[in-house]
Amino acid sequence: MAANVYTVQHQAGCSTDLKINPQLRSAAQWHADDVLDNRALDGDIGSDGSAVQDRANAAEFEGTASETVAINPALAIGGIEIMNDWYYRPDYIAIMSNCANSQIGVWSESSLDRTVVVAVYGTPA
Repeated sequence: MAANVYTVQHQAGCSTDLKINPQLRSAAQWHADDVLDNRALDGDIGSDGSAVQDRANAAEFEGTASETVAINPALAIGGIEIMNDWYYRPDYIAIMSNCANSQIGVWSESSLDRTVVVAVYGTPA
């Protein structure tokens, strides 16, 4: 997913590299696990009421965070499906193409009937 986001950023005119960040990956894992385990969740807010910035702060990321979430009612979801979903959502393409989001953490979790992919983007402080 990070490579696809890198491509989106460079198509938008970004010239910086997108770096994998372990704190953002932890925030993504936390939310992916939460969304997988709590079927009432369908987006950015966690079962505890947390938002992406709360999770990034808890993972000790210093900066501003945003996220994109994909949920598929099946065992798996392909990268093309995810990118098609995210690319055509104005709020998500704005996040992905924001050149200030120079760091990323991605995590996916799945069960037999649900797959969740979370990407957390960061602008360092």
